This record gives sequence, structure tokens and C-alpha cells, in this order.
Amino acid sequence: MASKEILLLVLCWGFVVLATTSFGANVTYDHRAVVIGGKRRVLISGSIHYPRSTPEMWPDLIQKSKDGGLDVIETYVFWNLHEPVRNQYNFEGRYDLVKFVKLVAEAGLYAHLRIGPYVCAEWNFGGFPLWLHFIPGIQFRTDNEPFKAEMQRFTAKIVDMMKQEKLYASQGGPIILSQIENEYGNIDSAYGAAGKSYIKWAAGMALSLDTGVPWVMCQQSDAPDPIINTCNGFYCDQFTPNSNNKPKMWTENWSGWFLSFGGAVPYRPVEDLAFAVARFFQRGGTFQNYYMYHGGTNFDRTSGGPFISTSYDYDAPLDEYGLIRQPKWGHLKDLHKAIKLCEAALVATDPTYPSLGPNLEATVYKTGSGLCSAFLANIGTNSDVTVKFNGNSYLLPAWSVSILPDCKNVVFNTAKINSVTLVPSFSRQSLQVAADSSDAIGSGWSYINEPVGISKDDAFTKPGLLEQINTTADQSDYLWYSLSTNIKADEPLLEDGSKTVLHVQSLGHALHAFINGKLVGEE
Repeated sequence: MASKEILLLVLCWGFVVLATTSFGANVTYDHRAVVIGGKRRVLISGSIHYPRSTPEMWPDLIQKSKDGGLDVIETYVFWNLHEPVRNQYNFEGRYDLVKFVKLVAEAGLYAHLRIGPYVCAEWNFGGFPLWLHFIPGIQFRTDNEPFKAEMQRFTAKIVDMMKQEKLYASQGGPIILSQIENEYGNIDSAYGAAGKSYIKWAAGMALSLDTGVPWVMCQQSDAPDPIINTCNGFYCDQFTPNSNNKPKMWTENWSGWFLSFGGAVPYRPVEDLAFAVARFFQRGGTFQNYYMYHGGTNFDRTSGGPFISTSYDYDAPLDEYGLIRQPKWGHLKDLHKAIKLCEAALVATDPTYPSLGPNLEATVYKTGSGLCSAFLANIGTNSDVTVKFNGNSYLLPAWSVSILPDCKNVVFNTAKINSVTLVPSFSRQSLQVAADSSDAIGSGWSYINEPVGISKDDAFTKPGLLEQINTTADQSDYLWYSLSTNIKADEPLLEDGSKTVLHVQSLGHALHAFINGKLVGEE
């Protein structure tokens, strides 16, 4: 059992010290790691978005994350929730960002605040408030003065809130990292020179806010110094920072995927997820974040498109309801223990790569003082392989990594699950649902009732297709178009007597057909 082997190593190795979280430290970085209080750290993080759960759930979610071996909780900041009307703010209930960060601190964990303020996140309007769309002359996420003014104002608002509550590590708080922008490198080519100048502006603006902690930009290969560029994806072991002075960081390791209406329920085997994490640390990474560790729920009308469901479960280690998902949670917990046993060697030196053969890789972290940790990887997908390393034989299952904290004993292999496996069961219970949450019984469930079709009060005539946001002002997800035609009584349809077929070429998401006011079909 991996857990027993880890326990023996802790008892026998005099130099192993369990890391504790101490706030009030100077946070910097170098080419190997984030440096907290003068010490390089191996950091394991997980995303929990505060508005996708309830304040009553937050302490339990955070504690289960800590119990699972996390050091850091990462969250986006959702502009459209906090400023639904220009200059009118909401930080209450599920939107209480300060309370969430303080709970992270109370649990003894660090925080990574991804301000953006564009977040994507399968979130309505990407997190932008609707009123932003109607500012004259505005163009989003480019070198545009109206947009930059609003982005800077909101970013400064969040930073000032954190400073007032002394939540940055430089003030004694838990926040060790902040992010500006979000995956802009995926689209910046479309903006040309204006995109390049915008990124330089965003970096300078963030630095000017003087948080006392490093800033990152994910998926931004040209992130200006000293902003750290980071990786997002299913695998980031091959990622290289844009400077030899920056650490290798992974801000989004996708634990699963979001659920689309009509789509298959996403599933990522924990063996593959653990393989990706182990490979990342094997190849020089020292900060890794699960997106998501708890996904939660898209309440109200916060789901973005296309066709994103209200469930944001994400096949995460903690499921939509905050329950532990086994074996994913337990297997990753064992992995985190094994990686932490290697921390002293990982942060002390750069790795070497002895050759083992095709699709095989050994990585060794060895210091002059005698510290030695190793990773043995079989990146082939078909065959188990026995390899020779340091005079010993090791069986490596296909697509797996073995972790040897002392360069001799395997304490963990990513393909071998020792944690408990749970198969959920469901029981049928009656549930009364009310149209208004104030009338709901029991759990207080509610639903939004939107009329299907076009009402006479809201109908108007205009040629061509309309821009959705301009027309609905985001008060409804539905924008209906109608077209009618009159067929005379003596007009021939099909002479053979078969049914008439109506052909409609449309990019619309739904269609209802009526004859003489009676519904005859829908698509």
C-alpha cells in the first residue's frame, strides 16, 4: 500500500519536515518555484468558485480540499456579479469574496486570486457586466480607452478591498498570487498590434496596483516581465516559461470538463489525471492547480454558452454537491503525499534525465548534500515494462509514473489505485417545486418561468437578424423570430395526397410550426 510506504519514509528520514502555512511572508519567484518567506515551495492548488456554491458549503469544501493535500485555493473574480449596475456593488451572500478568502486563510491555506476581469469560465458574458456593452465606443479586451478605464477601475476596486482586509501575503494574508486577463493568447492574433499593446498595458496596470505578490497571465506566451506566463490544458509537462527566470506553473489542469445540454457526462479517469500531475512535477513544475477541484452549480442564469448546463460538476474530486468523489479524491491525495516527500529535492536543484529506452523516462533530482528523488515514467499506452534504475528493477505499467522520494523505493504509481472506490446510489424522494423561491417548500428550490414564443406586448417588426444582447438586454435567453404565410384554399399542395413537408433553413436553436393557430410540430 502506498500510504504505508509513505508513513515509513516519514518516520525514517530525519530531514523530512511537514510544511505549514505561515502568512505575512514576502512572496517572490525564481526559475524553480514560487518563493514564500525565502523558501522555494512545491504548491498543489485547486479551483473553487465561491458563487458556484453557498457560504454554508465553503468551510467544508475548503477543509476537504486541505484534507486532500491542497496548499492553495484558486478562484476567479466575477465582475458581473459584483457590479451588476455601474458603480453599484454586491458582495453579499454567495458573492462575499472577502469572507471566502478569509475562510481559506482560517483553514491554513493560501489563495490565488484570478481577477481577470474577463474569466470565460463557461460563465454568462464571460464575466463582463451587461452595462459594459453599452458604453459608447467601447471595444472589449483591446487597446481601447473606454474599456481599459473600466477594467482598471474594477481591478483596482478588488485589489483595494483585499488590501483593506489585509489579505495579501505581504500584509499577513493568504493571497500569494494574482492573475490579470485570462487566456488572451488564444485570441490575441485577431487584435493585431492593438492586442500586443493591450497586454503590455494590462501587465503594467496590474503591477502599478502594488499587491506585493507576483502576477500571472495564463496562456500568454509573451507575458511581459515580471508577469509569469502559465499553462492551461490536460497536459502541461512539455510547457516552458518564456524566461529562464520564471517558474513552470500550471493554472488549469482540467480534472474533467463542463457539461453541455444533450452531451455525454464528462469523465476523466483519475489514473490519467494523476499521470498528468506526476509528469508535470517530474519535468520541473512546482505549482499545479486543478480546474476544478470543486465545480459546483451555475445558479440563476449564470451559465455561459454554448448550451452549458446548470451543473458545473466537472468530474472534480469534490462533486457538484461538495461530496468526496472516490477514487479520484483519494488517489490524488496519495499522489500529493508522494510529491511532498520529494519537495526538498525538487526545489533544491534542476533535474537530470538518464535514458531508459523508447517511451521510458527517468528524472532525477540529486543534490550535493545527498538529497535524491526520482520519477520513472512509461509514456507508452500499450505495454507494461520492467526497467533497470540504480541497480534495481521496477515494473512500470503503461501510461504511468512511479515516484521514488529516496531514488530507491516506489511509494506511488499513478496507475495503481489504493484508495477506496465508491459507487453512488440514488433514492427516489418527493420534492415540491415552487414557481417563486419565497413559496418553495423544504430546500427552497425555484425555477424561472419564461413564455415560449412571441407575446403581442413584446413583438415588433424589423428586417434582418438582431444582435441578441442589444435586443434582450440579457433579461431573457430567448429571442424569437416569426414568419407566416397564407395558403389559399384553392392553392395546390401535393397532388399525390402525401403530407406536406415544411423545409426551414435556420441557425435557430428551436422551431415551432403552427397551422391556423394550432401547434403541428417542433424541432
